[in-house]
Amino acid sequence: MKKAALHNLGCKVNAYETEAMEELLRNDGFEIVGFDEQADVYVINTCSVTNIADRKSRQMIHKCKKLNPDACVVAAGCYVQNFGKDVVNELGADIILGNNKKNDLVEKVHEYFNNLGEPCGPILDCMDINDGNVAYENMVIEKDSEHTRAFVKVQDGCNQFCTYCIIPFARGRIRSREIPDVVSEVTGLAKAGYKEVVITGIHLSSFGSGTEFGLADLIEAVHEIDGIERIRLGSLEPQIVTEDFAKRVASLDKFCPHFHLSLQSGCDSVLVRMNRKYTIKEYTDGVNILRKYFSNPAITTDIIVGFPGETEEEFQTTLDFVKEISFSELHVFAYSKRKGTRAATMPNQITNAVKKDRSAKLIDLGNEKSKEYINNHVGQTLDILFEEKIRINGEDYFVGFSKEYIKCAIKATEKDYSNVILKAKAVGLKVDKEHLIVEI
Repeated sequence: MKKAALHNLGCKVNAYETEAMEELLRNDGFEIVGFDEQADVYVINTCSVTNIADRKSRQMIHKCKKLNPDACVVAAGCYVQNFGKDVVNELGADIILGNNKKNDLVEKVHEYFNNLGEPCGPILDCMDINDGNVAYENMVIEKDSEHTRAFVKVQDGCNQFCTYCIIPFARGRIRSREIPDVVSEVTGLAKAGYKEVVITGIHLSSFGSGTEFGLADLIEAVHEIDGIERIRLGSLEPQIVTEDFAKRVASLDKFCPHFHLSLQSGCDSVLVRMNRKYTIKEYTDGVNILRKYFSNPAITTDIIVGFPGETEEEFQTTLDFVKEISFSELHVFAYSKRKGTRAATMPNQITNAVKKDRSAKLIDLGNEKSKEYINNHVGQTLDILFEEKIRINGEDYFVGFSKEYIKCAIKATEKDYSNVILKAKAVGLKVDKEHLIVEI
């Protein structure tokens, strides 16, 4: 029996696709082993969101040849989609699979071993995914590496072309999965014991674009599946938040009131340079709609600091906006040039020292607001899906997430709370600063 090892780089969509490729290999008879073990086939699902991600992708591909010089090395995903044809000899990979070609993995691996010893060179399987006519590549998983939550990819591609982002070129134009296909997969996951699904995509808000269905229709369909008790969404664009959308999902008791609304900047002039498709007023209106239909929902976001031309006044505007919105969690990124994007050639690039200072200020503010949000739940009863037992300061706790995605911990007893949803009262941030301690 041949052995295969897989390694994922990048986002949750990549992670889902890596799980799907693992199942393809396992179903073909491969034994799946750890990535640091000797294997006959190594698969790296690459990322290209930043220059650093490119470098990590190259490093992992080279590492495989060191682990086993005779192994078949497969490089898949965004990095090779962008640059595979140009660096095929430099990579040293035996098979290069672009996006929308990952279902071909087993076929290409067999082709490689059947032609072993023949001077045929690397197998290159990439396609043009930017012509707008590419169909959705329907990958399916039966299990997930997560013990309690299963990520389900329902959408691919992006048409936004933000000036800092390479992903539209790597992932192609938007395309969506059929709702019956999603329902079929989630039904199988529910039978396998998963209680929560996280619906994700490259540009999830565009799900169903150009069809008669949309994201709310998908959520309602998943809500009907027996065994699934919680539905969570991946990252959203603020434009999706309308009165109709919020009203529909708020009526579903399985839906988790946790919204990751991508912001990137709290200043309109910076948003224009980023080619973001909304204003700060529109973003605020969306947040207010969510808070109208949900009681204290979690609003999380991403912000890029030090974007080309960002002045002190523009950065202060972002700080003020973060204070006003009171996000429950903030992910802060210092802007870095991305080859192939418009922002990389923009004038007035910000120095690393300034970006570091601004990042620190925003991170501190985000931590303050996050703590405020968590403390607002002290004394309340939360629905928590517990995942595993860990040791915190010398004591055993079961840890998991509330519907609002607050990390919670309950002191371990003889009962096993793994993959159990419990109602528990929040008593405060004790023991450590990361988990909200709860009691039955």
